[in-house]
Amino acid sequence: MYECGTCGKEFYAGWQARDNHCRSTGHRAPEFECDTCDRYFASEQSCLQHMDAKNHHFNDDHESSEYSSESSDESYEEWCCDMCSEYFDTEEKCHRHEIVEHFYCSDCGRSFVNYKGIKNHLDSSLHSDRVVKCPLCTHSDANASAIAMHIERGWCPGAPNMDRDEMYRMVRSKDPKDRISRRSIFGDLAGAAPVKFAASETAWTGKGYECYFCHEKFGSLNGLNCHLNSDTHQEVLYHCPKSSCPSEFKTLAAVINHLESETCGAMRFDTVQRRIGDIVSGNRLLCF
Repeated sequence: MYECGTCGKEFYAGWQARDNHCRSTGHRAPEFECDTCDRYFASEQSCLQHMDAKNHHFNDDHESSEYSSESSDESYEEWCCDMCSEYFDTEEKCHRHEIVEHFYCSDCGRSFVNYKGIKNHLDSSLHSDRVVKCPLCTHSDANASAIAMHIERGWCPGAPNMDRDEMYRMVRSKDPKDRISRRSIFGDLAGAAPVKFAASETAWTGKGYECYFCHEKFGSLNGLNCHLNSDTHQEVLYHCPKSSCPSEFKTLAAVINHLESETCGAMRFDTVQRRIGDIVSGNRLLCF
């Protein structure tokens, strides 16, 4: 499944829907994404090793046939519905289709049960002043989950040393009652160094260095270690704050994206946008 590298939104309809989303929001695809499939990696080397092993490098013949519309007319663009993959010749027609036919707001990544619901959403203040500002720098984005990912992945100049583990330690320090975070199997990690995995030469099978968890093979030991230290096999650290919702997550951005979706009704979308600062910065204890 293809994913937005900025907000983490997943696109069942394929890469066209994801790329359309990125064009309309200013977001970007994962930095080290395979040319052919939906996998992405922690480093360029790991990505290249995967493409070498799977023969997933993009070839010119495939590119010219699949993207013939782009090569014949660079000014022509097709817009793909995020929900059903139907194509439109303008962005306006595509968004209108998503609203009327699917009750879906592509800007926010939210679905509604009926037309009245999405109309109220589009008429709300969220679409008159939708920008959410990072509490740590001058960056702004379309929603709170994108801001959380901006910080959690170390892209924020106001928190250059932040990563998934550091974010978890910060959240744990404000969440003593386990409102959204789980106790790690490694302890609360307060003040601890990030957990890193390192495979040895014993991972070599004769055909490649094999991941113990998923059995994928890599051309080098470094490639395997990059895979092991990506989010792929990371521990689940968060859960939905609603006790009746079983959803669990590996990153804070994924939790916030779940809350924004209002899937389980734990929190309203606009409330999440207002409270992002309390969640990722400051000294307040988390309350839900």
